[in-house]
Amino acid sequence: MEANGLGSQGFPELKNDTFLRAAWGEDTDYTPVWCMRQAGRYLPEFRETRAAQDFFSTCRSPEACCELTLQPLRRFPLDAAIIFSDILVVPQALGMEVTMVPGKGPSFPEPLREDRDLERLRDPAAVASELGYVFQAITLTRQQLAGRVPLIGFAGAPWTLMTYMVEGGSSSTMAQAKRWLYQRPQASHQLLRILTDALVPYLVGQVAAGAQALQLFESHAGHLGPQLFNKFALPYIRDVAKRVKARLQESGLAPVPMIIFAKDGHFALEELAQAGYEVVGLDWTVAPEKARERVGKTVTLQGNLDPCALYASEEEIGRLVQQMLNDFGPQRYIANLGHGLYPDMDPEHVGAFVDAVHRYSRLLRQN
Repeated sequence: MEANGLGSQGFPELKNDTFLRAAWGEDTDYTPVWCMRQAGRYLPEFRETRAAQDFFSTCRSPEACCELTLQPLRRFPLDAAIIFSDILVVPQALGMEVTMVPGKGPSFPEPLREDRDLERLRDPAAVASELGYVFQAITLTRQQLAGRVPLIGFAGAPWTLMTYMVEGGSSSTMAQAKRWLYQRPQASHQLLRILTDALVPYLVGQVAAGAQALQLFESHAGHLGPQLFNKFALPYIRDVAKRVKARLQESGLAPVPMIIFAKDGHFALEELAQAGYEVVGLDWTVAPEKARERVGKTVTLQGNLDPCALYASEEEIGRLVQQMLNDFGPQRYIANLGHGLYPDMDPEHVGAFVDAVHRYSRLLRQN
């Protein structure tokens, strides 16, 4: 590090690297913790900042993204920040129209309906140049963080992005997207390749802009059984990690730890642990000790408190955290929820969760 306290990319020097050390599998003095959707509607200040403009306009404003990313860190001693953005900026950059309908979620007015619709998509190599606003948000946030904690970048995995592009929005069954897998396997692979080709430069661009770790969200893993997952999700999850790492090296950028979070993908835990990611995120349906047995000692685990546990009393949250930390063990572990925070959660209870992780994980190490 240079004497002026600026790191190699001209960013302020990192003061708390606990999250990164845990991600790389190094020993830590306590268990680091962050929360999926920590920048979210449960915070009154988030609702206030967001009230002025529509969702994707917010995503396109580096200043707004920076402010929203930093809000939870002003309240809680979290060990990482995650850039405020959305996984659907990638389909958008590929030329698809996406709107966020209040109370309903994302909507694609013209979803992909047949093979030839893939011709409407832009060249995936051009996607990164469409997403400069995300890179600007990351650089600005990294500067504003002043080295307090690392900044995580993220993207949606190919299958999860495909589900939105084919379904045209959220779905409880993903029947349209799965119909593609069964009726149009070739076109499905073509679409998944296009998405992978878009994601690789996008994730590398996030690191070049200042992201210090990357998380890939396979949020809809649970709609696939083992066969479909191994055919249409896992190969692309592996490919993203392999190609991002190779591209970082070619670009002369330092490696960053990568996290794979495949929600409800418990049937593929062993495969995910060998997919080229340093960290495997778990949802709350997986027993930590069993997960640890299944993935072995080679990866760090992240998770996995049921987000709804935050509706419990602060004392009960403390007990649940204690149990969770006992089950995961002190090292190679990053505490988180098993999914994102919900909008009606009490910020005080989020604070109780973060404090309990820090307090109890220090106690665990003393005994």
